[in-house]
Amino acid sequence: MKDRFTLWNIPVDRVNQEQAISCMETFFEREGVDWIVTPNSEMLVNALSDTELKTIIQKASLVIPDGIGLVYASRIMKQPLTQRVTGIDFLEKALEWLEKHGKGVFLLGGKPGETNENHIANLAANEMTSQFPSLKIKGTHHGYFDSLEEDAIVRKIVDSQAEFLCVAMGSPKQEKFIYENRNRLGNVRCAIGVGGSLDIWAGTVKRAPGFYQNHGLEWLYRIGKEPTRLKRAIKLPVFMAKVIMTKGKTK
Repeated sequence: MKDRFTLWNIPVDRVNQEQAISCMETFFEREGVDWIVTPNSEMLVNALSDTELKTIIQKASLVIPDGIGLVYASRIMKQPLTQRVTGIDFLEKALEWLEKHGKGVFLLGGKPGETNENHIANLAANEMTSQFPSLKIKGTHHGYFDSLEEDAIVRKIVDSQAEFLCVAMGSPKQEKFIYENRNRLGNVRCAIGVGGSLDIWAGTVKRAPGFYQNHGLEWLYRIGKEPTRLKRAIKLPVFMAKVIMTKGKTK
């Protein structure tokens, strides 16, 4: 039985980064695709009205507490999570493990470039292999495609023989792509939605400085850089209000 914090019937695993990587390792020892979800407050609020997204999180093999709001919520509900495990930090450790064990990676997502070499996924791949020289990047594709192209992209993933799939198309699109195609991803054993992580790897988006990271304020930094994100950031106080209301009902 997993040690989990559950809110609104949505589970979040009580893991630190080392435990999350250890859990991921087991996915490569069995058949089928295990998927990892990295929720924040916004995703949980969205899952309340999106039954498919809620099902995807519930059925995920690993649900990492990415957002600081989840940590605060777990404390309010007297079920404290061990720590926050950000998706981008987890991905870096995952790539280190994948390099060590010779597993292939496919990167799907990010904007297309003027040339194939300038696609965000390719720029991210270059940086990943610079940091992890023996890492096997088996294939890449941008995330701007329609439903008519999806079969061809799935075939490209299958043909690549990659065991690890990173999908960076934003939530819930990335989670739904993994879930809806989970039975036809060929050699893939582990898939994860990584949000904007490829943009950071590619160097087109700067990660928040250490102060913001350490205090769970990346969202505030991003709003400063991208004011259009304010509408999404409003989900955090909505989330906390719902948590407090839920706590009140359990008394």
